[in-house]
Amino acid sequence: MQEKLLAIINSIKKNKFEEPVLEITPEQTLRENLNFDSFDLAELTVKIEEEFGIDIFEDGIVNTINEIYTKLQCFS
Repeated sequence: MQEKLLAIINSIKKNKFEEPVLEITPEQTLRENLNFDSFDLAELTVKIEEEFGIDIFEDGIVNTINEIYTKLQCFS
């Protein structure tokens, strides 16, 4: 799961011509640490839903990697 999420994050960063992230940690924030804006978050939602079949923003905003992990574990 972590490797797939890292690949998704890096595909978004690649589209923005940003350096890839080498690792993700639960405490990283999507906006501050990963530099994601609203468009990136929308793309992240779509890609996670395609990969895992889960809408991580269905019940509200997700701010950290840990919150994504929690959503993915609830549905797996």
